[in-house]
Amino acid sequence: MDSCLLTERDGAVVTLTFNRPDALNALDVPMAQAYLAAMQAIAADPSVRAVVLKGAGRAFIAGGDLAVLRANPSQGARALLTPLNEAIVLMQQINAPIIAQVHGASAGGGMSLMLMCDFILVAEGTKFNLAYINLGTSCDVGGSWALPRLVGLRRALEIALLGENLTSEDALRLGLINRVLPAAELAGATQALALRLASGPTQAYGRMRRLMRTGGHTDLATQLEAEALSFDACAKTADLREGLEAFFERRKPVFTGH
Repeated sequence: MDSCLLTERDGAVVTLTFNRPDALNALDVPMAQAYLAAMQAIAADPSVRAVVLKGAGRAFIAGGDLAVLRANPSQGARALLTPLNEAIVLMQQINAPIIAQVHGASAGGGMSLMLMCDFILVAEGTKFNLAYINLGTSCDVGGSWALPRLVGLRRALEIALLGENLTSEDALRLGLINRVLPAAELAGATQALALRLASGPTQAYGRMRRLMRTGGHTDLATQLEAEALSFDACAKTADLREGLEAFFERRKPVFTGH
């Protein structure tokens, strides 16, 4: 049987492909467990400097697998969300930036997972729906954490409570995603961005992405101290020394992630 999550390594870039195409990559327990294992491996490997998430077949991820919930909603949700939530925390702790390569549809838990990524590149014609309210439930997989930070509370409530489809153009206008591309150009643009990020100052990326996620919800003095501590940590890296030398030598820096 094919793996429900495919892992591909290209230099410093790791690509994870959700691989249940017949189910539009709906998240089930084996896939959630496989995703956690993949994120644990990435977190333990500092040579990984960029991560790409994508879906096989016709969609990115069409939400959670409702068959998991049907027999016993409470137990099913717990079995699914325990590994997914651990993986989400690791996504924010690693230094490597994460890109979502999205096509077809992104709904429910798939949309929430997508929103946790740093960059979201989308094929034209993709549809989005937070969808939870249409099933009579609240959201999971970090949706309530990410969505208000991206679009503000008022828009987040509209998206979450109405449960309506959004087009790729809607998502771009609202600031949910970064770019909309012709489907034929999506993979190439994602790879180009991943390679660019994989050649950057990986430790600085990690600290920058964590600062950005805390900045809107801490007081100024706390955030200033966090910035100072982060800068001090970056000051001890070889990449900062390389960046400074390159500036004074008027050349492009060659970062190693160390």
